[in-house]
Amino acid sequence: MAAPRWTCQTFDELGARGLYRALRLRSQVFVIEQRCIYLDPDGLDEHAWHLQGLGQGVDGTEELFAYARLLPPSIGDGSARIGRVITAATARGGGLGRALMSQAVRECQRLWPGQPIELGAQAHLREFYASFGFTPISDVYDEDGIPHIDMRKEPTP
Repeated sequence: MAAPRWTCQTFDELGARGLYRALRLRSQVFVIEQRCIYLDPDGLDEHAWHLQGLGQGVDGTEELFAYARLLPPSIGDGSARIGRVITAATARGGGLGRALMSQAVRECQRLWPGQPIELGAQAHLREFYASFGFTPISDVYDEDGIPHIDMRKEPTP
């Protein structure tokens, strides 16, 4: 797969097609693959920035291969938050997840400079997120039947 084209848009900029692609990919990964039954449209999407890795699909149309939702520090406890981190099954194994996280951290630092960044990681991915400077700030807990751990990246001076 060629390097994706990264876009980071507000909810209103996302448009119907962009929102549909994001919700579809999130459902494919979280609901179908991971068998997590939960209300994905949780009321936070309209306050978020939506990071998308787009590329050409097999049929020649634009396809969403990677996605993350970025929440501002004003939502929650004063830290920016990266969530809904996913890559499409067809795009895994080539480093796209690493590229997505690098881009997500850069976007958070651009949008909310000097702010810490938090995320709720699946516990088995702790070392992956640690490689981006995230450290655990909670014990492991169950979320939808999957062990998770909260992690935080302090702002860089």
